[in-house]
Amino acid sequence: MFDKLRNAFKSFTNTIVNSITTTELSEDKLSEIRDNLFMQLVESDVAVDVAEAICDAIINYLRGLKVPRFGDKELMIRNGILEVMNKLFSEIQDVDLISEVTRELQVKKPVILLFLGPNGYGKTTTIAKVTHQLMKRGYTAVWAAADTYRAGAIEQLEGHAARLGIRVIKHGYGSDPAAVAYDAINHAKNKGIDYVMIDTAGRMHTDVNLMNELSKVQRVSKPDLSIFIADALLGNEALDIAKYYSKYVRIDGLIVTKVDAYPKGGAILTFLYELKRPIYFLGTGQNYDDLRPFNKMEFFRQLIL
Repeated sequence: MFDKLRNAFKSFTNTIVNSITTTELSEDKLSEIRDNLFMQLVESDVAVDVAEAICDAIINYLRGLKVPRFGDKELMIRNGILEVMNKLFSEIQDVDLISEVTRELQVKKPVILLFLGPNGYGKTTTIAKVTHQLMKRGYTAVWAAADTYRAGAIEQLEGHAARLGIRVIKHGYGSDPAAVAYDAINHAKNKGIDYVMIDTAGRMHTDVNLMNELSKVQRVSKPDLSIFIADALLGNEALDIAKYYSKYVRIDGLIVTKVDAYPKGGAILTFLYELKRPIYFLGTGQNYDDLRPFNKMEFFRQLIL
């Protein structure tokens, strides 16, 4: 997973290790290795602005760097780059989603999770995966079929619900999605259900009516967390869509899907840097257990060490 991005950092580090001595790297050499790293990052799906920021930060670390004559030069440099990355992304704090919503349950019930994102990103399957994680811990959930626009959306949700034994609150197609969310929340309150998962419409993000509709759903449901589902395969396009969504609705964090089919890895860095929101999970397959918790520090360690 993320082989291309990992190889970019490996190649870069090897170049530095082979070039650096007890004397400083020249500006010409720094410029050369910077350009090489920049190109490899961009080819790995890192957005240009993000690649620039990463390269600048690492080159600033290398500028004037001297290494001792003895000791593990490579490990020293890798640890230095790791520290640079941690500082560059220090605004983003890792969040264990399951622990977070479990703690929230001690304060209020039901806990409400709103799922956002275009059609085809894996939103419905992700709702099922998150619900499965909670059910394994003994919690209960109800789903709100608030995508009342796309033909087949309710049936798709009901298919997953049947496999998990989940109740779906629904209205007819064309009905007010905010009303569906409202009814699902009331159902959960009346039945003592722990979590409400709200599925939402995901037609083209440029549809202002949809954005206003989503804003209303969020306003009515008052979710504890609003989660954007990002498709790793779309890279920077998914980032642009998430930014557009955030003009209309609050986004608390992300779940990145289809990572198992995504060797580049750069979109992860781009999402973190540009959106400054935590990534809760990586979707790594179609099974309900194919949901990997994301840890920023561990991700950087895998890339660099």
